[in-house]
Amino acid sequence: MGFTFHLIMVLQDEIKQILIDFDNALPEKILEILTQIQPYLKSEITQKYLEGKIHDIMILTDIVEKKKLCKNLKPYLDWYLQGI
Repeated sequence: MGFTFHLIMVLQDEIKQILIDFDNALPEKILEILTQIQPYLKSEITQKYLEGKIHDIMILTDIVEKKKLCKNLKPYLDWYLQGI
C-alpha cells in the first residue's frame, strides 16, 4: 500500500507542476499524465472518450496543435486533484 500511495503522491505533484506552468509543459508529458489518470475515471464512457482524445493528439505532428488540444483536456487534471 505504501508504494501505491507514493505513486499517487508523485502523480499529484506532477499534475500540480503542469498546472502551475501549463503553457510551458510539453504535450507529451501532459498526455503521459492523462494516460495515467484515465483508469481512475469512474465512468467507462469517460475513460474511452479520454483514451480517444489522447490517441488523436498523440498522432499529430504539429506541436502547436497538440498544445491547443491538450489545453482542452486540462479539466481532467483538475478533476484528478479534486478526487474525481
